[in-house]
Amino acid sequence: DTKRIDEIINFLQAGPLDPNVDVVVSPPAAYLSYSRQKLPQNVRVAAQNCYKVAKGAFTGEISPAMILDVGCDWVILGHSERRNVFGENDELIAEKVAHALEAGVQVIACIGEKLEEREAGQTEAVVFKQTKAIADKVTDWSRVVLA
Repeated sequence: DTKRIDEIINFLQAGPLDPNVDVVVSPPAAYLSYSRQKLPQNVRVAAQNCYKVAKGAFTGEISPAMILDVGCDWVILGHSERRNVFGENDELIAEKVAHALEAGVQVIACIGEKLEEREAGQTEAVVFKQTKAIADKVTDWSRVVLA
């Protein structure tokens, strides 16, 4: 709700924020425009997801163009919930990363293993596979942050 978002906005407005640090917040999609309008310009706003194409009949999805239209310029892709709850695979996430970058949106690309993968000693293999899928689609790393 906007009351909780306003608490975060007030905190960020009060600062001080280190000018050498990029601050990016990521509210739910319904609050992107609201947050962008209220936050200081030195605080960037990221969508929590986007789709891999610019337009079409993709009910409930948002495109990088829509993210830009509301004044935001970042998106988080590959979050563990998108991978594990919604079943997004490495290739889909890589396609989303490529399209977002092509559209002019900066990307926070999430990588990481599940607990059972870590306990099975598979961390390196899982993280390598996820990162390679993304790396195969990226030519300009200056607009990508790995999380």
